[in-house]
Formats: sequence, C-alpha cells, structure tokens
Amino acid sequence: MTDIARLQIDAPLRSDLIATAHAMADAARSAILPHFRTAGLSAESKAADSYDPVTVADRAAEAAMRAVLARRRPDDAIMGEEEEDTPGTSGLTWVIDPIDGTRAFVSGTPTWGVLIALADATGPIYGMIDQPFIGERFEGGFGRAEVAGPMGVRPLATRATSALEEAVLFTTFPELGTARERAGFEAVRDRVKLTRYGLDCYAYALVAAGHIDLVIEAGLQSYDIAAPIAVIQAAGGVVTDWRGGPVFSGGRALAAANPAIHSAALAILADFADG
Repeated sequence: MTDIARLQIDAPLRSDLIATAHAMADAARSAILPHFRTAGLSAESKAADSYDPVTVADRAAEAAMRAVLARRRPDDAIMGEEEEDTPGTSGLTWVIDPIDGTRAFVSGTPTWGVLIALADATGPIYGMIDQPFIGERFEGGFGRAEVAGPMGVRPLATRATSALEEAVLFTTFPELGTARERAGFEAVRDRVKLTRYGLDCYAYALVAAGHIDLVIEAGLQSYDIAAPIAVIQAAGGVVTDWRGGPVFSGGRALAAANPAIHSAALAILADFADG
C-alpha cells in the first residue's frame, strides 16, 4: 500500500491556520458562555433511547466557528457534530465539536470543552482543546505544545510513568460501551493506582499537561478524538485504537502519556478489541 504524504504547509500558511483556529475558539467562547449556568437552559435529546443532549449553545458555537471558516478558509472542508459535513478543495479538513461534554455543560460542571482539529489525508496535524469558563486553551501541532490560561502560558509535556501500578486512569462514563468494552476497561482499571470518571475532553488535556497517564474510551466519533490526538501527540503522548492503530475515525481510543505506558495498557486492551 502506498503511504499517504502529508500536505506541505509553509510558514505563512501555518500562521494563518493557527490564527484561524484561535479565531474559531474565540467565537465559540462568545457563543457559549452566555448560556452556561443560566436558569432555564433547556436541552433536547438527539437519541430516542438514551439521553444525548444538545443545547442552543452547541448549535450557536458550531455556527460561529463555521462563520469564521467561511470568511477565512472557504476552501477547507468541515466535519462537525451539529451540522452536515461541508466539502472542500484544499486538502484540509476542520473537525469541530462545539461542546464536547454537553451532559457536563447542562449540569454546570466546567469540564466540557470546545474541540478544534485540522486534518489532512493522514489524520490530525493540529488541535486545540478550549475550556471557555476556566479560560484554558490547550494547543498542539505545527511545532507548538502549550496551554494558555489563568496561570499564563506553559509548555505541555506528558508524564514518564511506565508501570500500570503507578498510573492514573480516566474515562468519561463508568458504564463504558458494550459489555466486552467495559470488561477491557475494567481489566486495566484493576491494575492502575487511581481511576477517576467524568471529565470528557478535559481528561485528554490533562494527559497532555502531564497530570494523568491514561484515558480509555469507546464509541467515539471523529470530532470527539481528532483534537485530543493532535494535542497529546505534540506533548509527547500516544493515541491509538485498542489494537494500536489509527483512531482518527473514532471508535475505541487509548490515550497514553508515553509509549511505555501505552504498551502496557494496550497489551491488556488488545484482548478485548474484538466484538
């Protein structure tokens, strides 16, 4: 099989793409924050058999980001959660999730985030995890790996933990995926030092920032994982599916602080990757 080459992106284009991502994140913040922790915020469920909420803030944020792209990068494709995909001609695709963690958003917890990724045919090449309420923006790709927030601008760097017995593990829901997927998660959970739940995309940001070691999830979409892939990889981490392959298309994800802890968790999860 022929390898797919990454697009050649020169310095002026790189600067424009980074500035566009920041403009999108700023626009999403402005659209979302007026609705957060407000009385009477309503959410409708997108699923008939489960609670999969969407709010006016989700839709307003995606529309705001798409408007930025229409002005600045009209030839790029867009893949988003709340609107139909938009084709492009540039070879670049913006993968956006206006509020990753809408359940957290409607509950008033500040662990949701705006996800923005830029991908070419090889997968994510740049990403951003933005938490508007806290005011933290995690950024990775194009030679950048940093977080800007209330404590200033700091470099992102993952931890060096190599033994599962010393690892900190996160997932969003304890009732992870199918019964087999849940069993795979629990097999890793039973080996680590500490397991916590419920942070949505913020857990991936904590891997990049060097505070935790592993995130294991299932049932993801591209817009859930594209930005975390770019941010964590830029910080020195590894993000794959449960077989060790690409996970840009979604599904089961294993995010790890470094290759050693990734290999240790993958050795367990691979036995549960079928079915």
